[in-house]
Amino acid sequence: MVEMAAHPEAHQDLVDWACAVAVPELERQLGHVSSEVFTSADNRLVVISRWRSEPVALADPPKHWLRREAHSWDFSPVDR
Repeated sequence: MVEMAAHPEAHQDLVDWACAVAVPELERQLGHVSSEVFTSADNRLVVISRWRSEPVALADPPKHWLRREAHSWDFSPVDR
C-alpha cells in the first residue's frame, strides 16, 4: 500500500500519473495480482497492490506534486 498527499493544484496530475504510468508499470511485473487506486477529497491518493511474491515498489511521482513524501507499507493476509 502506498499513500501520497498532493498539493491541491497537482491532485489530478497525480491521479492521472498513477493510472496511466505507475500502476501499469506494476501490472507488467512478475507476481503482480491486482492493483486498486483510491482518491479522497483531501487530495490523497492510495494504491493497494496484491502480489504472489515480493512486492515491487511503486515509482516515485514528481516531488513538486506532493505536499509530503509518499508512505508505503507491506501487509500480509491473515487466515481467519
